[in-house]
Amino acid sequence: MAFLIREALAEDVAALAKLHVQTFNETHCDGQARGPSFELRERQWREAYAAADGAWFCFVVEDDAGALVGFAKGTPHKGGVPGYAGELNKIYVLRQFHRQGIGRLLVCHVARRFLERGITSMLLFGDAANPSNGFYEAFGAERLYSPSGEFHGGYGWRDLHQLAAKACGE
Repeated sequence: MAFLIREALAEDVAALAKLHVQTFNETHCDGQARGPSFELRERQWREAYAAADGAWFCFVVEDDAGALVGFAKGTPHKGGVPGYAGELNKIYVLRQFHRQGIGRLLVCHVARRFLERGITSMLLFGDAANPSNGFYEAFGAERLYSPSGEFHGGYGWRDLHQLAAKACGE
């Protein structure tokens, strides 16, 4: 199966909201529909596009039939953790498409976009118990610990050039 990655568009909001709900539930709710609703996600994405100021970006991955199977959103990091300028705000891939290179493709594009903007570091805030954490670590992410030494699921890359080289095969 071939996959196409592209910039998400405002016209993608409904499909993106549906994908967001499904992937969130697969990841955080054992597949049960207990996460945010489609209506909430659709409103959030519509608001994001309505207020688009160029600060954030989103990539989507389509399968052969044109259906969205994954997405990643990048935003500036607001400075809560010193030393990081970008944030991988969201990255989700439908479970049935895991281990097919889609996550790598998304991370590659996010890292490149940040580098194009002069942003050379990035972090993400996830779930400390998420099985996908091994994916981040495989790409050189460092665990971020709280001042008391606890790991809460945060990861960081201090050098996006290294991440892009690894994720993009450069």
